[in-house]
Amino acid sequence: MTGKYGDHVREHRSLLMAAEKRFLVWVAERMPRQVNSDHLTAVGIAGMFVAGLGYWAARWDERALLVVVGAIVVNWFGDSLDGTLARVRNCQRPRYGYYVDHVIDIVGVLFLLGGLALSGYVTPLLAVGLLAGFLMVSAEAYLATHALGVFRLSFMRIGPTELRLLLVAGTLKLLWSPLVELRGVGAFLLFDVGAVCGLAAMAVTLVVSAVRNTRFLYRAEPLSRNSA
Repeated sequence: MTGKYGDHVREHRSLLMAAEKRFLVWVAERMPRQVNSDHLTAVGIAGMFVAGLGYWAARWDERALLVVVGAIVVNWFGDSLDGTLARVRNCQRPRYGYYVDHVIDIVGVLFLLGGLALSGYVTPLLAVGLLAGFLMVSAEAYLATHALGVFRLSFMRIGPTELRLLLVAGTLKLLWSPLVELRGVGAFLLFDVGAVCGLAAMAVTLVVSAVRNTRFLYRAEPLSRNSA
């Protein structure tokens, strides 16, 4: 971040960003005046909470997975539209919005992965690993925002919306079978395979971002000859 009040630039280059932005602006321009960005933020965290409960309930009734899918859509609507609504109405609160949004993101992912860990559809240790990986990647992103003044919302064209779509697709697949066959290896829980892939992707994201940002900052603030 730069400036006394933590101003920063948002960088969002995901695959669906352009189409999503047009749609969100269209909805925000038609949103009733009684609805404000705080209401939408509450809708977003409620969606994540219900999604976690839905995964937990799916342990006994797989139809709860449909509740999870609906809750993820609700989370996307609230979480993606709150900032857009504030920008369309020119009533932004940069420090408040940045802080509250990301605290809620952390709590929301805890709800989601906690429910998933209790669902029986994933090995609990892998769910805990995903939570730890998410927190590490998030911490690096927040530190980079403070040091560079740029908050990156996507990596290799993948952002929050694309991740939600992958989660929805995987959840719907569970309705047919929780297993996936890996040729020449055997059958595994679908979400175990997804968790391993997710952990690998987060490790790459963390390393690449950390190296890139460290190099940039080192060049911006090189050691002087007197301090060598």
